[in-house]
Amino acid sequence: QVQLVESGGGLVQPGGSLRLSCAASGFPHDYYAVGWFRQAPGKEREGVACISNEDSSTYYSESMKGRVTISKDNSGKTFYLQLNDLKSEDTGVYYCAADMLMTMDLVPKEYDYWGQGTQVTVSS
Repeated sequence: QVQLVESGGGLVQPGGSLRLSCAASGFPHDYYAVGWFRQAPGKEREGVACISNEDSSTYYSESMKGRVTISKDNSGKTFYLQLNDLKSEDTGVYYCAADMLMTMDLVPKEYDYWGQGTQVTVSS
């Protein structure tokens, strides 16, 4: 059974940093992409970044480009999103998701599996 489990969210002051983790298990093979998305209260879910588990290529949305870094561990079972210089408007639930076709874009409907999300709150 495919599972994605996020962790690492929390309360952080403006200008602070967080590293989110996404633990992947149960996949039939390693050829998929993992994307990170966020959803602020009352807003639609938006893509932040994605990474290919096959060759580690990455793609970033313009919304947080320059303040985030997506990566994965050598085993390809844990994926990370480093968030820097956080702002109050970055507050929301952050999700990781897997795209089995590796389209390497950030369209939510193209992702097949989703985690439950982790809350990030940026506030002083």
